[in-house]
Amino acid sequence: MVSVTTWLEQCGGVASRRELVAATSRADLERALADGGVVRVARGRYALPTAHEARRSAHRLSAVAVGLSAAAHHGMLLKWQPRRPQLVVPRGRNVDAVDQKACDIRWADLRPRWVRDGWVLTPAATVVDCARRLPFDQALAVADSALRAGVVSWEALEEAVDEAPRWGSARVRRVVTEADPQAHGPFESVLRAIALEVPGLTVVPQHRIDDGQGRFIGRVDLADVRLRIVLEADSFEFHGLPELLDKDCRRYDELAVEGWLVLRFSWRQVMTCPDWVRSVLERGVALREQQRRLAV
Repeated sequence: MVSVTTWLEQCGGVASRRELVAATSRADLERALADGGVVRVARGRYALPTAHEARRSAHRLSAVAVGLSAAAHHGMLLKWQPRRPQLVVPRGRNVDAVDQKACDIRWADLRPRWVRDGWVLTPAATVVDCARRLPFDQALAVADSALRAGVVSWEALEEAVDEAPRWGSARVRRVVTEADPQAHGPFESVLRAIALEVPGLTVVPQHRIDDGQGRFIGRVDLADVRLRIVLEADSFEFHGLPELLDKDCRRYDELAVEGWLVLRFSWRQVMTCPDWVRSVLERGVALREQQRRLAV
C-alpha cells in the first residue's frame, strides 16, 4: 500500500481526507499527522508541510515566499515539491551561509502589490514567477491548478503578465496561453506539456467521447479529435477489484472499436521518462497519419 506522503506527492501536494483514507487508511493518516509528514490546512483538506516550512522561514528571515513555496501556500498542485523553501529577500540584504543552505534564496526588490500578507507572492504573481523560472511542464501544472481552483482569474493573470519584467516574457506568455482549468491535476498537466511538444498532435483535456449512436463512452484525459488519439494518465485506481477492472476494460474496448488509438501512461513514466513518452506519442502520430493517407 502506498504511504500517505507518497500519495500526496503524486497528487500534487494537497488532497481531501476522503481521498487519503481511501488510498491508504485512517490510521496511516493519523500517524502522518502526528509525525509532521502531513498537515491539516482546512476542514477535510490535508497537505505536505511545504507551505508551512516556507512561511516559518519567510517570517524568520523577513523574506517573501515565491515560486513553488508560494504556489503550495495558495493550494496549487505541483509536479514536484521544492526541496527547500523558495524565498526572495531585498537586494543588499545579508543572509548567513546557514540560511542560504537551508533555503533557496533570491535577491530582488518586489513591488508591494505583488506581496500578500507581507510574506508571500499573490496567486497571480506566483503563477507568473513559476512560468518565468520553472521548466514548462512544472509551470503549466501550477497555472492549470491555479485556474481550476479559482485562486487566480484570467483577468488577474493577464494583469500580472503585463506588469511583470520583460525578461522571460516569452516563457510566461506560452504558459498562460496553454493553461487550461479543465486539467485534473499535475499528472495530466505534465502529460499535456509533453504532448504539446509533438508536431501534429493537438490535444484537449477532459474530452467527452460518444459512440456512433451517440451513447456516452467516457470522458478521457486528453484527446486529439482529428487523429482520434486518446491519452490516458492512469493513476492509482485499483483494477484488481472486479467491478473496476470490468469498467476499465469496457471503456478501453468501446474506444478501440470506435476507432480511437488509446495510449495509456503511468505516473512514473510521465514524470520521470518524458523522452520515452514523447517518442511513443510521435510514433502514434506517425501511425495515424499513415493510416489516414492509406484510407484516402
